[in-house]
Amino acid sequence: MDNFRGPVKTDCEELLGRFQATESVRYEQFVELWRGMDFSSIFHGKPEPNERRRFARVILSVVAPYFFPPYTFQIRVGGLYLLYGLFNTQLATPREKIRISLKDWKDVMQFQKDALNAKHYDVIYVFRKLLSDKAFYFTAMPTPLNFRIKREDGRKRKICEEFVDPPSRPQELVTTDVLEEIANVHEHYEGVKKAVFTEPDPNLNIVQQNLVPKLNSAVFTYSSWQMNRATSELQDAGEGPSNQESSSRAQLLASIKSKSYGQVIEASKSRRHRQAELVPAAGSDISPKVSSKKKRFPSLKTRTQLRFRTQGIEDEGSNLTRLWCLSAVKEEMEPEKKKKKFNWNPDKSSDPT
Repeated sequence: MDNFRGPVKTDCEELLGRFQATESVRYEQFVELWRGMDFSSIFHGKPEPNERRRFARVILSVVAPYFFPPYTFQIRVGGLYLLYGLFNTQLATPREKIRISLKDWKDVMQFQKDALNAKHYDVIYVFRKLLSDKAFYFTAMPTPLNFRIKREDGRKRKICEEFVDPPSRPQELVTTDVLEEIANVHEHYEGVKKAVFTEPDPNLNIVQQNLVPKLNSAVFTYSSWQMNRATSELQDAGEGPSNQESSSRAQLLASIKSKSYGQVIEASKSRRHRQAELVPAAGSDISPKVSSKKKRFPSLKTRTQLRFRTQGIEDEGSNLTRLWCLSAVKEEMEPEKKKKKFNWNPDKSSDPT
C-alpha cells in the first residue's frame, strides 16, 4: 500500500493549495472545492472489501500531518476539514480511525483554543463533531511500531514549503508582553538610579534611552523587510536569473575554482612519488606541476672526490682514491715465489742399473 502515498499526497496538496488561495477558513468554501474535485471518489481506488481498511488507513496517515505544526493556521484548518470529509466518506465498515499521538494532542488543544478566540465556530464544530463520533485513536506514536521491523516514521517526511510560514523568530521573541516587561524594568532602574545618586553621573548611562521604542521599531522593520523579500521572490519566480544573480553565481564558481587549485590532495601510497606541487591560484597560465624524479644517491667515489675537492687538495685526492679500490697497489705487490713441482719422472741417471 505504500505505493499509494505519493499520489494521495499530491492530490491532498492540490486541494489544500486551492483552499489556501481562497484566503479564508470557512467550511463552505472548502466544500465547494471538495465537490469540484470529486475528492470522495478517492476511496474507489481499492474497492475490494479486504483492501478497503488498509487503503483508508494509508490515506488518513498521509493527511493527518497537515493538521499539526509547522503548517500555518489556514492549512491546519484545511487538514481538519479534509480529515472530516475522508472519515465520513470512507468505504470501510466500521470506520477507520485517525491516529493522534499524545505528543501532538497538546498542539491540537492549542489549535482549538486559537480557533475559539478568533471566533471560527465552524472549525470548532467540525473538531468537536469528530470527537463525538470517536474518530480519533489516541496512541503513543504517530505510526505503529512492530518487533524487529524498521520504524515506518524513519522516512524523511518532506514538508511543503508553500504551506509553512516564513521563520519569524524575532516577532516570536519580542512580543507585547515582553516589551511591557522591559519598559517596567527600565523605569524601575531609572528610579533606583535617581534615588541613589542625587547628581546625575554620566558613567551610569549604560542603558540606551528610549530602549523599548527602538526595539519595537527594529522588529517592525525586520518584519516588513521579510514580507517585501517574500513578495519579490514570488514575483521573480517565473523569470530567469537577473544580472546580479548571474554575477554572484560567477563569483561563487571563481571562489570554488581558486580553492580547488589552492589545495593539494594527498595521493595514495602507491602514487606518492607523483604527488602534485602547490600552485598559486592567481595567474592566467595555471598548469599542475609534477615533482621531478627521485635523485640517485651519489656513489662512494663521487662523495670522496667532492670531499677532497672542497678541501683544496684535488691532486692528492685523485691519487688517494686508488686506496679505495679492491685491488692492491702494483708497487707494493711482492713477487710470487715459484713453487717446486713434484717430479713424477725421476731422472734416468739416478737409476741403479
